[in-house]
Amino acid sequence: MPTVGEQLRAAREAQNLAIHQVADYTKIRSEHIRALEEGNYSVFSAPVYIRGFVRAYSTLLKLDAAKILEQLSHELAGAGQHEPALSQPANGILDSAMFEFSKYVRRLILPGAITALIVLLLAVAYFGWIRNQKTDPLAGLGAGQYKIAPASETLPLPPPAN
Repeated sequence: MPTVGEQLRAAREAQNLAIHQVADYTKIRSEHIRALEEGNYSVFSAPVYIRGFVRAYSTLLKLDAAKILEQLSHELAGAGQHEPALSQPANGILDSAMFEFSKYVRRLILPGAITALIVLLLAVAYFGWIRNQKTDPLAGLGAGQYKIAPASETLPLPPPAN
């Protein structure tokens, strides 16, 4: 039975499509298409990318995608690449607690902290305003720049203009 890559290449050549045309239609890089056709799965960072690219490529070529993906799963298992689990394995109690805490930080604690900060700033501003209302605004001022002459003294007149 031909491999997935051989089936893809044969179907592409039967439809007279060049690799760059397939890359344009599927938006998959041409290097990745060549790697799929050669069965070189080591260039991909994860099996999920391989499955997605093979699905898109086989759909373009009007092949049975489910059948191709099933055969791909057998090839990947034979090569030692397995699909990642959708859920993480159960870890310790601390990991679970930190995970739950991280959900609450984003949902409750951060908005709560922002709300508390706003309330605190408003309270400081209000009590500062109240305290300022009770004080005399002229209480801290000195005598000023000019000295006021006693009422008994007179000020000199300017000389008459000629």
